[in-house]
Amino acid sequence: MWTPRLPFASILAMPGEFARQFSLARNVSSGGPPGASRRRRGIVPGKSEQHRPQAMNSTPHPDDSRFSRRQFLQTGSSALAGAVLLGTLPAGQAVHAAGSDLLKIALVGCGGRGSGAADQALKTAGGTKLVALADVLPEKLENGLASLQARHPGKVEVPPERRFTDFDGYKKAIALADVVILATSPGFRPMHLAEAVRQGKHVFMEKPVATDAPGIRQVLAAAEEARKKNLKVGVGFQRRHQASYLETIKRIHDGAVGEIQELRVYWNGGSRDGLERLPGETEMHYQIRNWYYFTWLSGDHIVEQHCHNIDVGNWIKGAHPVRAQGMGGRQVRNTKRHGQIFDHHFVEFEYADGSRMFSQCRQIPGCWPTVSEHVLGTKGTADLLGRGHAIKGANPWRFDVKQGRKDAFQQEHDDLFNAIRNDKTYNEAEFAAISTMTAILGRMCTYSGQQIEWHDALNSKIELLPKTFGWDAPPPVLPDANGFYPVAMPGQTISV
Repeated sequence: MWTPRLPFASILAMPGEFARQFSLARNVSSGGPPGASRRRRGIVPGKSEQHRPQAMNSTPHPDDSRFSRRQFLQTGSSALAGAVLLGTLPAGQAVHAAGSDLLKIALVGCGGRGSGAADQALKTAGGTKLVALADVLPEKLENGLASLQARHPGKVEVPPERRFTDFDGYKKAIALADVVILATSPGFRPMHLAEAVRQGKHVFMEKPVATDAPGIRQVLAAAEEARKKNLKVGVGFQRRHQASYLETIKRIHDGAVGEIQELRVYWNGGSRDGLERLPGETEMHYQIRNWYYFTWLSGDHIVEQHCHNIDVGNWIKGAHPVRAQGMGGRQVRNTKRHGQIFDHHFVEFEYADGSRMFSQCRQIPGCWPTVSEHVLGTKGTADLLGRGHAIKGANPWRFDVKQGRKDAFQQEHDDLFNAIRNDKTYNEAEFAAISTMTAILGRMCTYSGQQIEWHDALNSKIELLPKTFGWDAPPPVLPDANGFYPVAMPGQTISV
């Protein structure tokens, strides 16, 4: 087994399994080893990005990216005071019937990605059955159910009494399952994970895992509790289960390109359009339905989508950045249906060793497209593009695409369910939280126009979510008299 080299070996000075998982996703792919600020939350000039609901439903120097898990979890611990309390069920509790091969699955968030994840979970080896669904949009729930019933006759048993469409429905669905799939819009992820862990359930959750720093801290606390309870947690960073990435990054870690000097990561491509408001629709309903275009729900596309490439950069470096600065804005997103988010971001992330990661994400039609990662080292370069990964320089190599035909989305579920059935240590929540936080740091920089330290970003008290949820409850941002939403203004917006 490859042993990480400094600075990675002590990246978070993490004990045992998490240090290995954060450094070498090969372990899991093979089946082995509210804060003081209460200001109104809107992205408005001169005001802050922003509050975590109650249950719905000694920090290291910022230049040191190698702090311990305990220190990380202690960071901003006061901000967790209003979070869902964890640890109310016995540690190590068996979550499926003794002697039974059947794993009961609940799906929370029944849109396209949620239904896709449930489809993949039902394809894993061993007995599986989908027994509960939760989604606050009934049409999403029914469409997802119909799709899954068609694909898996005999494995989907969700009568009307196990279909939940209220804001607390996720709690009821979780209670009925052994394994929970969390696939709502990302803003809800921290509270849903906290509840699943509190109830003692294994989890697969989609990326990103939060949209603000208080949410990241809640995820980290839940991840630690999951570890204590021996619960397995998978996260939808499927590149960490993809053969081409695993082999290429192993070679990079083994020194194929020498010391890493620079990384470039991209997600430049198209996007979904915004949705128009329906007649009589409440503001909360509209924003949840048009979730991609509201920062509290999606995190902006630098967090919701580009987190994949940023995660690859952190994986290659074996660390998170210590500071960042960047720029961004809106060139084509200029209608009411486009909510708040930018259409382009550029961020320069700096790691503790002085190396840089240059990050681009753009969603503007007619522009140069690429979804890829690139490494410059003292002995060569590496290009990670699709399945055609290659290393050039002193140690030339090209990945054999014939060896990497298995779908990584399926592989990540196969690995998680294998760990559940064979009681293997498996917790991807912590590195996923770190990579999501890196993307959030990038957004903080592009929204504010400032250079921001990791320490300050992670400790931010700015909470984006509303305090309460309900169709008539006010969301954290509201349109002006003309129906347009507040948008971040670099140089004026406060992000930390």
